Amino acid sequence: MGPDASLVAALRAGDAAAFAQAYAKYRRPLYGFLRRAVRRDDVAQDLLQETWMALARGACDLRLDTDLAAWLFTVARNAFRSHLRWAKLDLSRWIALCDDACPAPGPGPDTAAEQSRLVLAVEEALGHLPTAHREVLLLVAVEGLEQDQVALVLGISYAALRQRLSRARAALGDLLGDQIHEQESHERAYR
Repeated sequence: MGPDASLVAALRAGDAAAFAQAYAKYRRPLYGFLRRAVRRDDVAQDLLQETWMALARGACDLRLDTDLAAWLFTVARNAFRSHLRWAKLDLSRWIALCDDACPAPGPGPDTAAEQSRLVLAVEEALGHLPTAHREVLLLVAVEGLEQDQVALVLGISYAALRQRLSRARAALGDLLGDQIHEQESHERAYR
């Protein structure tokens, strides 16, 4: 049984307090994932509402061994993918890893500026990754889901997840390396 086994049992029984507990526990991470995925508050809120409506409709059908976090993120991901299909979003406009929390300034303005440049570089690189790579990085690195949960969310085997995550990290590293070299060249030109 998973960490939410008693919560799942209560949801299956139609316990309103269990729904409130699930909402309190998972609203922020689900919203963070959706907000970073669509980069629009209004759309993220709509997709989040769809996710909670799906739980309200399907709670009694949950299996007792359901990993609730993986189930909710799967529903949120499916809502997002559906939104992409219907809205035909411009995939080059993705949210940064640090949209909701700007980095705290370090010992001086140079450190803060460097942190901001790094955040912008990650944002830019994420925007150029294929959707499959972006999703896996957001779910693992930003939302902090366990890799076995992410495999469930994405509907792939654990081995396939590990391979996708490795490729996504390599692609992000390549993009960041290219951007850093480009930025350094640009800075040297203006010195």
